[in-house]
Amino acid sequence: MRILVTNDDGIDSVGLHVLARAMLDHGDVTIVAPDTEYSGAGAAFGPVHLIRPEVHEARVEGIAAAWSVSGPPGLCVLYSRLGVFGDQFDLVVAGINPGMNVGRSVYHSGTIGAALTARNGGITGIAVSQAVAKWGVEGQGTGEDLDDQVWDSAAEVARVAVGAVVADPPGVPSVLNINVPNLPLDEMSGWKQTRIGSLPPRTMSTATLEPKPGHEGSYHIAMAWGEPSTLPPDTDGGAVMDGFVSLTWVGGMAAEPVVDHDPVVAAVNDLLA
Repeated sequence: MRILVTNDDGIDSVGLHVLARAMLDHGDVTIVAPDTEYSGAGAAFGPVHLIRPEVHEARVEGIAAAWSVSGPPGLCVLYSRLGVFGDQFDLVVAGINPGMNVGRSVYHSGTIGAALTARNGGITGIAVSQAVAKWGVEGQGTGEDLDDQVWDSAAEVARVAVGAVVADPPGVPSVLNINVPNLPLDEMSGWKQTRIGSLPPRTMSTATLEPKPGHEGSYHIAMAWGEPSTLPPDTDGGAVMDGFVSLTWVGGMAAEPVVDHDPVVAAVNDLLA
């Protein structure tokens, strides 16, 4: 089993390193991640005529093969699938993203974009994200928001869920979106199989143009953030806000049924029972 681990926060992200080491239980792990921040890149490759990124060897403790790429996570997955980093990969795992990827964030997340790119290339992709303090802006966290991340909790949930997929893979390449509360395992409420909601936990409330001093006709955009919202408990975001691990199988571009893969549910249930 060859497992590709990537993210949208860059090669130096603690969440990436913790996740990669958790995957060692399931096979040979290779990291191929952006060389810098690409949050919000979705499944983008970048300008088509410029898709010739630089690639550099990287060092991550405990991982034999690690590479940084000057491009978004979708491009990391594309080149990995084409054999740039060795034999074909059997599974793509993206994360651990600091901040939930729920509701409309699913459309924009580079973490989920990597998993979608994997599925489009015939490989199952699993995205792993974790809530942050004060729920972040659009669910995402940076800077001081990350001081108290319980990375090991999300890594252990990912280890168990990925183990279930490896042991009993879905019949067709699929995307599993995992969102984990920022709590020790024994303080979590359990797990829920959820639907994608419409909103993240805390949204941008206003955006206005502000003139740029000394530059006529030029502006900055000033944004303001709303307060955290109460989300429906059966949605991905609502479940995490209530202390549950959210498991969501993300449907494809065609009108096919969403995969209902019980072994993952059973495995996470055993972990959090």
